[in-house]
Amino acid sequence: MYIPKHFEITEEDVIYEAIEKYSFATLFSQHQGEPCATHLPLILNREKNALYGHFARANNQWKDIENQQVLVVFQGPHCYISPSWYETTKAVPTWNYVSVHVYGKVEIVEDPKLVFDSLNDMVNKYEAADSPYKLTGTDSGYIDSMMKGILPFKINITKKEAKAKLSQNHQPERQKLVIKNLESTADQNNLEIAALMKKNL
Repeated sequence: MYIPKHFEITEEDVIYEAIEKYSFATLFSQHQGEPCATHLPLILNREKNALYGHFARANNQWKDIENQQVLVVFQGPHCYISPSWYETTKAVPTWNYVSVHVYGKVEIVEDPKLVFDSLNDMVNKYEAADSPYKLTGTDSGYIDSMMKGILPFKINITKKEAKAKLSQNHQPERQKLVIKNLESTADQNNLEIAALMKKNL
């Protein structure tokens, strides 16, 4: 990923937080000599420096992915920045965004306990705190049959790159104008970018 120095995120905790918050990712690999991608949620284990997820068995991407160096893209909030918000006419449009790229080697997970634990972690992450649904409370025979239709995997992380393009290359007064305009809308991406820009001012 192209990352000018003033847009680079170097703090590991900040990178991990972005991965956990924007966890619906795109996993890129090579399949039969061609680029291939799947969109899927991934769970981060900070202690093991690894990502966990699963493919549908019918998805052929997994068939030659083991031991490949893959790329996972986590896309955070993003929005259009209009030059009409600036104090000058010498300006052009741009786009502000947050993105994390993770590289790693894929390992197929076959241990049934590890598979179940990975799925349980995913359910616990995405279910509301007061949700009555628990994977552990679901019929075990049904869960076993459903697990036959997936292929769990682990990505051992080898490299992380992260970028937050938040108008840091502009003067603070211009950044404040951008924030004001972003906050005047109801768009969630705009509001998230505005909040991140405020933190960086």
